[in-house]
Amino acid sequence: MKSVYDVQQLLKKYGTIIYVGDRLADLELMEDELKELFQAQLIDVKDYQMALLILRHEAQIEREKREKGMKEQWNNG
Repeated sequence: MKSVYDVQQLLKKYGTIIYVGDRLADLELMEDELKELFQAQLIDVKDYQMALLILRHEAQIEREKREKGMKEQWNNG
C-alpha cells in the first residue's frame, strides 16, 4: 500500500466508498472507517498502520496547503 488510492481500494473491498467533495474531510472519514475495520478485526495490523500513515500524511499536506492559501489570501486582501 503506497497511496490514498490504495487505501480507497482497501475500503472499497469492504463496501465503503467515501467522497464528500472536501479532500480533508474525505481523508478523515477514511481514517474513521479504517479504524472500524481494524477494531472489527477485518484488516491486519500491518495494513492498518500503513493505511493510517498514508492518510495522516496526506491530511497534513492538505492542512498545509489550506494554511498557505489562507496566509496568501490574508496578505493580498
